[in-house]
Amino acid sequence: MATTVIRLGDARDKSTLVAFNQAMALQTEGLELPAAVVTAGVTKILENPQHGFYLIAQCGTEVAGSLMVTNEWSDWRNGNFWWIQSVYVRPEYRRQGIYRQLYQHMKILAADSEDICGFRLYVERDNRVAQETYQALGMRPTHYQMYEEIIE
Repeated sequence: MATTVIRLGDARDKSTLVAFNQAMALQTEGLELPAAVVTAGVTKILENPQHGFYLIAQCGTEVAGSLMVTNEWSDWRNGNFWWIQSVYVRPEYRRQGIYRQLYQHMKILAADSEDICGFRLYVERDNRVAQETYQALGMRPTHYQMYEEIIE
């Protein structure tokens, strides 16, 4: 296997990130996301770093996985939580430490920033494999449940 390089996502990754988001939504929620909407969303992050950024795990010439980081200001802590979202690892690269490398790289970036106070993510209730991975990396479940209202 080729060495994995973790780097910031950029415009060359757009189509891959769109495909990853569509694959993840179909796999986890049975949703078929419209390509135009996902492409616009990915483009917005890539062109506006104040909204967040992508980390890319590249193995040789292939993108093996990615995650997106967005900010949430905490007035309780006077700092930003980095929300980990849109995590996807190609099936053939799963269980090989790709997510661990993405997560560790994100932590290095956070250590270089003075206002990052922690990391958060949400996970499907039944996705035990992902939950075990997150816990093995030091994350813990919280006492909060997540609610949402989607505006159509």
